[in-house]
Amino acid sequence: MKCPFCGYTESRVIDSRPTDEYTNIRRRRECLSCQKRFTTYESVETLPIVVIKKDGRREIFDRNKIMRGLMRSCDKRPVPMAKLEALVDEIEQSLSNSLAKEVPSTRIGEFVMDGLKNLDEVAYVRFASVYRQFKDINSFMDELQQLIRDK
Repeated sequence: MKCPFCGYTESRVIDSRPTDEYTNIRRRRECLSCQKRFTTYESVETLPIVVIKKDGRREIFDRNKIMRGLMRSCDKRPVPMAKLEALVDEIEQSLSNSLAKEVPSTRIGEFVMDGLKNLDEVAYVRFASVYRQFKDINSFMDELQQLIRDK
């Protein structure tokens, strides 16, 4: 670490502690040349996940889009907000753990549907009706029958 005062490249760490959110580490350092102290922050570098849309467009993963879709499908349902946030966290963690830099939107949709199926069946059907773009009542009934069979 280069000293901001004299430019010397060697320093020693005096103190290390996590920040309030536990997302960074704050380090107090002392320059081995001029003995002045300075603070640095260390954080994990994350690469953005790129979502490949059905039409081939690419966009940066946005967890808020998933949350909005979940909230719409769970409207007036007894699903606690904490469970929705936990589901979004789980989906985001799964995507990060896969180490894939690009993920098809269909994969994200399947993660959401799997999570909703365990949280609330009505919310699951609501989400599935939009996600799978049911064209008629028969495709809707097929999804309901599949849900009943799985149960």
